[in-house]
Amino acid sequence: MFRATACHVLLTLFILFSSVLSAQTPQAQTPQQVQVGPPVRTIEPPPPDASAPQLEATADNLRSRKAYLEALDYFRAALAKQPNNAQVYNKIGIVKLQTFHLDEAKKSFERAIKLNKKHADAYNNLGVVYYEMKKYGKAIKYYTKAIEINETMASYFSNLGAAYFSKKDFEKATNAYAQALQLDPEIFERTSRTGVAAQLPSPEDRARYEYVMARLYAKMGRSDDSLQCLRRAMEQGYKDINLVYKDAEFTTLRKDPRFAELMAAKPPAIPE
Repeated sequence: MFRATACHVLLTLFILFSSVLSAQTPQAQTPQQVQVGPPVRTIEPPPPDASAPQLEATADNLRSRKAYLEALDYFRAALAKQPNNAQVYNKIGIVKLQTFHLDEAKKSFERAIKLNKKHADAYNNLGVVYYEMKKYGKAIKYYTKAIEINETMASYFSNLGAAYFSKKDFEKATNAYAQALQLDPEIFERTSRTGVAAQLPSPEDRARYEYVMARLYAKMGRSDDSLQCLRRAMEQGYKDINLVYKDAEFTTLRKDPRFAELMAAKPPAIPE
């Protein structure tokens, strides 16, 4: 009887202890899943009573704020009211280019050109598409066409120089860059992070680019900019840096004490 009672008590204690452990042990939880829905549009759709210019202006504002989906909605609404507006097709192409939909961007720029054969920006932008596709010959063709229509745009010459540089036609690249600088002396400062130097794949090409720019700046008498580019060329490991002692463009710069200091310091090449 005692044994039976003792066994019963032990069994009861075991059950109670197991219940406490079970209550303290975290239970396996049902896996939580996240479902990604379509992009949330925070802008009201284009109002049906807005004029085409109003819709285009709103789209311009949205594009500047990088609200690309909403901008496209407004540009398309503007086109619905003015179907043959080359400028709006060009702007749609820019949005497609900014979102890297290159084939769609190409079609939009081609449509703009078809509607307006003198649309210099559309030719230039079509050149950008081909440049991004690494079809540099076609890029040069369209940049050149843009320049034929409007010779006052520094960005056209800068883009042309980038395409020539990517084809390793350094003489023509230098000439195009020189023209860009003549039209806009600050153009490369504004595009230093997104220009050709940022897109060149190898340190050797980037080093060559920096040397070319140093030579251009030296020729223009912009010693500070030239020295900065020379430093970057050396940091990128430019192999022909000693040409700086022979190239005529550096004649004046070689008399600057900072030039001697830079060449004596020999900034080490920065590894990739």
